[in-house]
Amino acid sequence: MAYEYAHNLLVENFPANRRSLRVAVVSETYPPEVNGVAVTLAKVVDGLRAANHAVQLIRLRQGGTDAACEEEMHPAYQEVLMRGFPIPRYPELRMGMPSKSALIRLWQLKRPDVVHIATEGPLGWSALRAAMYLRLPVSTDYRTNFQSYSAHYGVGFLYKPIMAYLKKFHNYAQCTMVPTEALRASLADAGFQRLKVVSRGVDTDVYGPAHRSEALRAQWGLAANDLAVVCVGRLAHEKNLALLLKAFEAIVARDPRARLVLVGHGPMRQELQARCPDAIFTGQLRGQSLAEHYASADLFLMPSLTETFGNVTTEAMASGLPVVAFNYAAAAELIVSSVNGSLVPMDDAEGFVSAALALAAEPQTRKQMGVEARQTSLHLDWTCIVQKFEDVLQEVIDQSRVIV
Repeated sequence: MAYEYAHNLLVENFPANRRSLRVAVVSETYPPEVNGVAVTLAKVVDGLRAANHAVQLIRLRQGGTDAACEEEMHPAYQEVLMRGFPIPRYPELRMGMPSKSALIRLWQLKRPDVVHIATEGPLGWSALRAAMYLRLPVSTDYRTNFQSYSAHYGVGFLYKPIMAYLKKFHNYAQCTMVPTEALRASLADAGFQRLKVVSRGVDTDVYGPAHRSEALRAQWGLAANDLAVVCVGRLAHEKNLALLLKAFEAIVARDPRARLVLVGHGPMRQELQARCPDAIFTGQLRGQSLAEHYASADLFLMPSLTETFGNVTTEAMASGLPVVAFNYAAAAELIVSSVNGSLVPMDDAEGFVSAALALAAEPQTRKQMGVEARQTSLHLDWTCIVQKFEDVLQEVIDQSRVIV
């Protein structure tokens, strides 16, 4: 069979009382995978459960030892594991298998009130078709710029067909959630319909200046007043890391004691190490270690031009770091230049380097901006984000009832 149930947990035990919703959440990525979609979706699922909603999480099995979460004391939560295969050039991520028939059988046994689809791969498409067959309300997320990534992997000619598929996929849904107003406007211009802005939060308890570690900085070879520049994310061409190195090379030309810390892994690691052998490559980090690496730095550079939001921006701000970023995605929504960071016009590479140099040379300015960045992050509470998510789900259900 294409799906597996949690141990000794039948679909019939997927209840919800009258005050809560039965929400089926479908995703081809989920923790322990580390990426913005997985982390954000886990926060939403946790928030829905905390708000007394019954959640059925349909995700991919992540290796032979992965098992569905068993929570016999909390039968309102169920995990259903599906088969998948590695994504080319992203071996740590997986793509689902077509599973329409399996999902129809699953949801015929106990109908969810709404199906929320977080990814647009084969599993997401199967969930969409199954929900349509069963006349279930559907909401979707637009979270990843697949069409932008295509240009970085030699398949730019696929831009139009990818966009056509994404538009078809999301326009079948009663609502598509996007993280920023700018992305909503851009997708609306491209013909996407029924778009709602639902931002992303950040856990300001997990990420904060209190996690700064002088011991860690000493491991980096830095004294108290030395500059640590950090970038967190996948080490891949779509993240525009050549510009990151250009900016850091300009910084180190003025300040030879500055160090670059790169958190993450990916296909560019060897290339980056060859070009910047003195940089610190940590690999992928999680939890307390990740929080310490953010907080122990002094400046965050975000050169990417392919994000839909960019969770690392909010994590860095919550950690008390000024951020240099282009004027789009989360940065455009949250950063005010000369207040809590520096915004650079889109595609202005020289402007990015200049902004990085300016902050690198001004420790007091960085410190004050970091304080303001932290204050900005405190308004991104996950409870409020999940409440907005709930409201949109209820709207989708209500609209579906009117249509019927």
